[in-house]
Amino acid sequence: MTNNLFVITGGSGGMGKATAEIVGKDGIVLLADMSEERLVATKEELAAKGITNVHYQTVDITSKENVAALAEKAATLGTLKGLVHTAGLSPTMADSRRITEVNLVGTGIILDAFLPLATTGTAVVLVSSMSGYMVPRQGPYIDVLKQPLAENAIDAMEQFAQGNPGTAYSMSKLGVQLIAEDQAWTWGQKGARINSLSPGSINTPMGRQEAAQQKQMQAMLQITPLQREGESSEIATAVAFLLSDAASYITGIDLRVDGGTIANISKMGQ
Repeated sequence: MTNNLFVITGGSGGMGKATAEIVGKDGIVLLADMSEERLVATKEELAAKGITNVHYQTVDITSKENVAALAEKAATLGTLKGLVHTAGLSPTMADSRRITEVNLVGTGIILDAFLPLATTGTAVVLVSSMSGYMVPRQGPYIDVLKQPLAENAIDAMEQFAQGNPGTAYSMSKLGVQLIAEDQAWTWGQKGARINSLSPGSINTPMGRQEAAQQKQMQAMLQITPLQREGESSEIATAVAFLLSDAASYITGIDLRVDGGTIANISKMGQ
């Protein structure tokens, strides 16, 4: 029996659950999320599909103590093969400061806690968003985004977000991409890889919430070359590839899984 461990934050969400379905066939799964009720339900769903080696822990990813406890539990379960960080907030779910705290600072806390568990063959996938491509990759905020654990990170980003949840979201998701690039060397020193993945409009409960409340999401579908939303399973298969040994020379990149939306926006000159 393999002792490969896959840790998935946001494990009871659409993308987290779909990823667990794939990686759980080849290893141990540790799901982390805020709601124990949802984690229990997810474990039962996975068991019904034959994924039985599943553990879970309730975690607030903005709490260093919570995340440290998650890493401690992970260390007792197996060898860290994959860390999939899907946990995050979308623009309708919180104010700008909380979005920065969860999406940006939370990412820094997770990576800091799990780096000591990394070994040769470990792979990390951070879930970003195509929204990260809607922020210029130059500006005074770039250095702030690369340092999510800096003491003043939230205050510094709020100067740029100006209280706008959508701006905070896009900037935080650019931050996730930049962090994957920036930390490729650090993880590489342990023989490990780190990449980000940017979904487009995806058919998940969170995606549904955004689509219902933001006309922008509908407009995005109009200009998506594949003319449809993506499914959680399509994100999960891309995540599984980045985690796998088939991707053993891929690190420090962002993989867009967006049906071509960003490519078309670039073509349109928007």
